Amino acid sequence: MTNAEMAILSLIVERSRHGYEIEQVIEAREMRNWTEVGFSSIYYILIKLEKEGLVQGQLEKPSGRGPARKVYHITSAGLDAYHQATLQALSTPIPPYSSFLLGLSNLQNIPTQDALQALHQYHQKMVERAEHLRRRWDAQEPDLPFNVNALFDLSMTLIDAELSWVTNFIHQLEGRQGKEND
Repeated sequence: MTNAEMAILSLIVERSRHGYEIEQVIEAREMRNWTEVGFSSIYYILIKLEKEGLVQGQLEKPSGRGPARKVYHITSAGLDAYHQATLQALSTPIPPYSSFLLGLSNLQNIPTQDALQALHQYHQKMVERAEHLRRRWDAQEPDLPFNVNALFDLSMTLIDAELSWVTNFIHQLEGRQGKEND
């Protein structure tokens, strides 16, 4: 099961939902920061999960005005798959693949001033990301389930650790640049 499938399935396990509601929850919880669920792939994944018998779609009329919507409900097979995928995800460390690590591995062939400029940009984007995530977390915090609160907490902890590391590395690189210029 892909991360995107798991993310959507988990939202249906919480409660039955239609596709647009799934998109709203993904946005509200900042789920795109930690899983690759594109807006355009939500309905594709829902159809796939339904074909696999993990969810069952049912056309339902809304309580107010508007057209009927297909609401997806978890099946017993879906609940079993969700359970197994969750345990697998919780027991497997995250591999540290990222383009940043690739850039870091190639740093020796880049002029120091160019590298410092790029790292300062990276730092600024991480600061902005932290501020954005903090605002979203603060806006929802009293109403968040324990596990969703933990997701925000982990994300902030990782961003803070990365900011600290990048700041220290920039200082080290600036120190090296000063020695090269002497």
